[in-house]
Amino acid sequence: MNRSMLMPLLLAALSLAACDKPTMVNVPAAPAAPAAVPGPPGPQGATGVQGNQGATGTTGDKGEAGKAGVAAPTAPAPQPPAK
Repeated sequence: MNRSMLMPLLLAALSLAACDKPTMVNVPAAPAAPAAVPGPPGPQGATGVQGNQGATGTTGDKGEAGKAGVAAPTAPAPQPPAK
C-alpha cells in the first residue's frame, strides 16, 4: 500500500519541478523630470573670523632624580693576530 501511494507522489513532484517558470521582466519607470543643470559658480565669500585660542592644559609633576648607575665594563678591542 505504501509503495503504491509513493510512486504517484514522486511522479507528481518530478513533473511539477520540470515545468517552465515564466521570466519576470522589470519595466523601468518613466523619468519624473529632467535634472536641473547647475549654473556658473558665484563669487567667493569673505574669509571667516579667527577663533579664540583654547585653554592651556595642566602641566605634570616633576619627576624624581635618577640613581647613579655603574657603567658596564667594555670589551677589550680585538688584537691583530701575531706573525
